[in-house]
Amino acid sequence: MADNQILGDVSLPGMLQDMVLESSDVNEFLDGLAKLAADALSSEDREMFCGITLLRPRSKGTVASSSDQARLMDEVQYQFDDGPCLRAAREGQVYVVPDFRSEFRFGDYTRAIADHGVRSALGVPIPLDGLAAAGLNLYSPQPNAFDEADIAAAVELAREASKSLRMAVRVAHLSDTSEQLKAAMNSRTTIDVAAGIIMGQNRCSHDTAMTILKAASSGRNKKLADVAAAVVTSIGQQLPETHFEA
Repeated sequence: MADNQILGDVSLPGMLQDMVLESSDVNEFLDGLAKLAADALSSEDREMFCGITLLRPRSKGTVASSSDQARLMDEVQYQFDDGPCLRAAREGQVYVVPDFRSEFRFGDYTRAIADHGVRSALGVPIPLDGLAAAGLNLYSPQPNAFDEADIAAAVELAREASKSLRMAVRVAHLSDTSEQLKAAMNSRTTIDVAAGIIMGQNRCSHDTAMTILKAASSGRNKKLADVAAAVVTSIGQQLPETHFEA
């Protein structure tokens, strides 16, 4: 049965939101999510493994896992291109396997996963926008490991994780945009300093200095910012840095 201390008494949306804000990137958030799911559904006498699969039009792979064992179990599904978790992600519905020893829906995959000591599994879709799809993959070495409460808890976790994952992606995008803007501003400052150096050396206008820089960039097949940096360092100056706070 699901650990109510993790999924019941604590606000799940708030917990996931905190994970997003405290994570340095999307992968760190997903690793935290996988560990949260494994801890929530494990107990003293029952260990769970959890992986998170991301499907794109031409690729599939585990982007996060609670352990090396969970990642290995996901890889078995990819070898056969079938299994409860892949189907959950692709079809958008929950798949429960009470016992792989009496399971017949997944062909040769069934015996392969049973040979790894897995007896039951639960695949829950994580709804995403666009062309990608994701699934929460839970495995247990014990048969009949997932009761109705466990399934409901996993579905709730996946639903809330979907919202938080979308937020994590937006945060990552804003962070990337901020870094790109900072780099662009630094490059612009370097170019302006280089233009000033050329203006002083050649007693020319800013437009003429920029024409000289662009001609050097084209002739040497180098980026304008790199040519400007070379001009600045050629007279012993340090490259300027723009102070920018996102």
